[in-house]
Amino acid sequence: MQAMISPEMLSIHFKIIGVSLIGLSLIHIIFPSYFNWREELKNLSLMNRQMMKVHTFFIGLVVFLIGALCLHSHEDLINTKLGKTISLGIGVFWFIRLCFQIFIYSSKLWKGKRFETTVHIIFTIFWIYLTIIFLTNCFEK
Repeated sequence: MQAMISPEMLSIHFKIIGVSLIGLSLIHIIFPSYFNWREELKNLSLMNRQMMKVHTFFIGLVVFLIGALCLHSHEDLINTKLGKTISLGIGVFWFIRLCFQIFIYSSKLWKGKRFETTVHIIFTIFWIYLTIIFLTNCFEK
């Protein structure tokens, strides 16, 4: 049976994903100011404010590390059993993120708003892309 995506193409996809995820991780730096957290989180308890900031930092860090892994170790992800197992875990991670994008986020956040709708569509497509590439990799021979 022929591979769905050649190792060479997977390598290119992992490099694209690596750069994209590192870029996405860096966007987390502007979240506090863009989302006006100083004002928006003012009524939360100290614990909840701190948790919001710490969780955002660690989400950004994990996204950065996945991106770095894709850039630095794409050959290992494609050619080793451990790499395929890691791809399975990361693919499940992005599939669950896709499900949250579709079923958890309220459409009130984006419907009828041009910029927010565009962002919602772009990220939905991006989560689909990540899911497909990582899960395809883990099932390729």
